[in-house]
Order: sequence, then C-alpha cells, then structure tokens
Amino acid sequence: MIVGLTGSIGMGKTTTSDMFRRAGIAVHDSDLTVHELYASSAAELISKAFPGVVEQGVVNRTALAGRVLNNESALRRLQMIVHPLVQAHREAFIDQVRLRGAALCIVDIPLLFETEADRATDMALVVTAPAHVQKQRVMSRPGMTEAKFQAILSKQMPDAQKRLRAHWIIDTSSGLKCANRQVDGVLRALVR
Repeated sequence: MIVGLTGSIGMGKTTTSDMFRRAGIAVHDSDLTVHELYASSAAELISKAFPGVVEQGVVNRTALAGRVLNNESALRRLQMIVHPLVQAHREAFIDQVRLRGAALCIVDIPLLFETEADRATDMALVVTAPAHVQKQRVMSRPGMTEAKFQAILSKQMPDAQKRLRAHWIIDTSSGLKCANRQVDGVLRALVR
C-alpha cells in the first residue's frame, strides 16, 4: 500500500514523516530528493535553463527561488526539469520497498494533489494546523518574509481543500505527543 503524505508549508509534514520512519515505515521524501538532485544530476539541466544559479556544481536554492517564485513560466520550466527526476527516484524507491516485502510505504510529496501524484497512491494523509500556527512556524524560518510566504502559499492548494481529499488528517497544532498518537492511530488502521 502506498500512502501519499502531504501538507502545506509549515504544517509539520517533515516531523510527521519522521514519526512514520521511527515506526519502521519506509518513507520517500520528495524534498530531500530535490536537495540531492540539486547537487547532482539536476544541476546541469537547471544551469542550462537558469544560467548563473549553479555554483560549483550545486544549485543555489536562494538564487533559483529569486528567478522562479513570482514567474509562472520560469516555475513551470523548473518543474518540467525536476518533477520527472523526483518521480523516477520515487518509483525506484517504491520498487525497492516492494522487493523487501514491505506491506506499506509512505511517499512524502508536498504538492501531492497539485501535481496529481495522488493518482499513484492508494490513500492520502494530510498534515495540518490552524493558519495562525502555520504562519508563526513559517515566519520564524531564516530569510522568510511575508511576501515570500504569501508567494509560496499561492502555489499550494489551500489547506481546507487538501483536508477534503484526505483519507486521514493529522493535526500537528497540539504538540508532538498528540501528533505521534495520531500517527500511531493511522498505522493501527492500516494494519487492520
């Protein structure tokens, strides 16, 4: 069974993914894969499409964000480079998990619904928190501005819509213990 895990920026998706990992579940992390690709096979492709954003063979994420964040055509061009590479990496990961005989795999995909990657999953899990908690978390990140936060949000499906499409919802606003209990509940339901 492949469960797609998603959530908007600042919702606690990475922390929730780590909870599944600690429970022994195989988790593919799309964000981590992008970081790896930016330091390897994607760097040359991105350099050709966006000259000047690659330094010593590694994509400078800040420079790249400055070129694509408020430019729809540039963002689409970047996505056409990166999304197929991430998808291929994810599919290879799932194949390895199947070969090991695991019954469950989590695929952590920030844009699960936006990219229609949910079509390749059996169920969807959405990590959520109230908007004020989300904003507080995101605005505490180094280099974050209100304009950048709003630009990122504008590229993501609203949280309420994601929750409507979820099989499970994990609310991370009440702390780690509460979120971990919710993860345990999802795992018990999946085992049944």
